[in-house]
Amino acid sequence: MVITSTMLKKLRRKARLTQKKLAELAGVSQAHIAKIELGKVDPRLSTINRILEVLTEGKKRKCKDVMVERVLFVKPNDTILKVSEVMMRHAISQMPVLSGNRVVGTIMEESIIRNLSSKIANEKVKNIMGPPLPMVSEETTIDVIRPLLERQQAVLVARNREIVGIITRSDLLKTIG
Repeated sequence: MVITSTMLKKLRRKARLTQKKLAELAGVSQAHIAKIELGKVDPRLSTINRILEVLTEGKKRKCKDVMVERVLFVKPNDTILKVSEVMMRHAISQMPVLSGNRVVGTIMEESIIRNLSSKIANEKVKNIMGPPLPMVSEETTIDVIRPLLERQQAVLVARNREIVGIITRSDLLKTIG
């Protein structure tokens, strides 16, 4: 199969990538992509392979590309009143529960609502929290977390075992288009 400049341009457009974005993902300049598409340069095989890898989705979007970096945490002894105020202020529906540097659970809107009573405001997080959210590496591709988000509200993103981000279902919806 002969790979032509026209074919690369069609693949780029089909992938809905600009020349600039393709260049960034393939590790070359936008000007170089433009010259390749116009047939003005004869690129190296390694460059073509990187471009094709991006265009055929071999280089999938990674968690670090879509995660929300500022993760808000709560402690097991925090009150539900405090947690609900933070959730409302930041428009979030779940928060990881940290004990020291370790994630020990998750407090969700759903759990709070399920336990609504006249005494809920003073209840401790540890008494109604659920299990910890799944944790993945920032290098994990979005395809890997998609099935996790069918069963979970969110996934935590880690770098060297330190939490650096979170991806919720709504964050994944933002990747459309």
